[in-house]
Amino acid sequence: MTPSDLNAVLEDATVPEHSAAFMRAMSGGEPFRIGAYLFVAARGWLLAIGYPLAGADDPGGFDRALSAALNRTHARDVWAVAPALPERLQAYRRDRDHYYTLPLDAVLPARLERLAGRASSSLRVEEGCSFTAAHRRLWAEFTGRVALSANVRELFARTEAVLSQAPGLSLLNAWDADGHLAACLLLDSAPRRFFSYLIGAYSRIHYTAHASDLLFLEMIRAARRQGKEFVHLGLGVNDGIRRFKTKWGGTPSLPYEMAEWQEEESLRGGVNDLMRMLATMPAASMSKREYLASLPPQRPFRMLWEVTKNGRRSWIGGTAHFFCYSFESSFRDLFEKVETVLFEGPLDKASLDQVAEVGRRPEPGVPCLIDVLAEENIKHLERVVCGPRGFWAKLFGYTSPHPADVRGILSETRHWMAFFSTWTCYLARKGWTQSVDLEAWQLAQDMGRAVRGMETIAEQIETLQGIPIPRIVNFLRQCERWGAYLKRNERAYLKGDLEAMLGTSIEFPTRTELVIGRRDARFLERMRPFIEAGGCAVFVGSAHMLNLRHLLADAGFSVRRCR
Repeated sequence: MTPSDLNAVLEDATVPEHSAAFMRAMSGGEPFRIGAYLFVAARGWLLAIGYPLAGADDPGGFDRALSAALNRTHARDVWAVAPALPERLQAYRRDRDHYYTLPLDAVLPARLERLAGRASSSLRVEEGCSFTAAHRRLWAEFTGRVALSANVRELFARTEAVLSQAPGLSLLNAWDADGHLAACLLLDSAPRRFFSYLIGAYSRIHYTAHASDLLFLEMIRAARRQGKEFVHLGLGVNDGIRRFKTKWGGTPSLPYEMAEWQEEESLRGGVNDLMRMLATMPAASMSKREYLASLPPQRPFRMLWEVTKNGRRSWIGGTAHFFCYSFESSFRDLFEKVETVLFEGPLDKASLDQVAEVGRRPEPGVPCLIDVLAEENIKHLERVVCGPRGFWAKLFGYTSPHPADVRGILSETRHWMAFFSTWTCYLARKGWTQSVDLEAWQLAQDMGRAVRGMETIAEQIETLQGIPIPRIVNFLRQCERWGAYLKRNERAYLKGDLEAMLGTSIEFPTRTELVIGRRDARFLERMRPFIEAGGCAVFVGSAHMLNLRHLLADAGFSVRRCR
């Protein structure tokens, strides 16, 4: 879209998704308009915004525009949002809600204005576009403790990137007297008729009462100064968010339905795929045994304990962050018995991306691992992580198609990120591409269980920072022993033999008092209300189970290995 096209959409925008520059920055797709409707597309996907731009009134117009957009983009993966989905899309509906809006001529609640006034005596409000280290800390703290939908988490994760790419976006900040960020709102003033309140966060670490109310009041005042008609407060999402929006006078104004589906391949595309499949099929048909062998390898999950107290039963399992087998069948049976599943911390993509983002930014003044490893150690580590190289290795197909840049990892990331990156690259080359805790997390969500993290992202990053550099260096120097270490761990883990798995001469860097011992007490405290109620499954790293079994017993729980 040209700048004039973008401006025309902003003139007639009715929902936050009509802020085309923001949608382009957020999604990486390209916005385009068909009639009264805006679409965003990139290679293989399409987002259809079924809210007509202001002034349009064409029953059935969205369905026709969507068909035209699909013909234009040939998208396979499609999402659509609309006040009412066309009948043919109802079967694909994934969500239903309302947009909440606040008219700017409304009288604000006097009590909330008083509370915001009290907060203003200890906070300094500032509007800007700089995403600082304080914002990263607040985002990590807030997303680590609050249950958020995947799209909202993605917005938190991409805030820093989109701020510089979308005119109209700004941060409304509340700073306390010590320079800490107590609360922050992400706003979009680009649409002509309204302000959009996109996301907000407040700190419990640097808590100031009613900081969010103060920012909400300042947002309303800023929108009035700019001559806006109303503030778009977004979707209701959950009871807590709805209460915050309605207490200021926000009301449900537009219904919202969201659908997700995959378009059928075109005949030509389907024929091409069929020909490719036929060209690569073996001459003989696949036997039942061959078919079963092609599935992800499954094993029974034996690193599991039953925890009971007062007749209420829960389970606690020791996980491996990386492994060579799947335990889906065992997990499925376990999750049929529980309502809640707890993990060490959140494992959704946005949370993992936050941890990775911190890991990719070395701390000033702190040496990277490449500075403390000898050249001989680095060359040896490259051979172990990347595998055979050279002419003969290529000729016989022994080389990795995408070898890791070991030197780049060691020189451009924090010490813990460098350790995990080189270790996981080595594991992937050995076929250890499964993650026990991530598999359990995804399956629990798919089965509709309540999924919780016991630690915040900020707490987990603090733990990672505490891994001693000498332990990591020692582990990397012993990389020639990693193969034997893996085999011993694999055998012990599949048997559920905790002592055999952890009784190794190679000291894994994370098995320290900070990483294991101190966190055990925290895990016990945070899981306790759930396991006392029963019907809960808890997953922690296997090393934690050495001590947690005794802590649970001391707390009055009966702990029994599941056979």
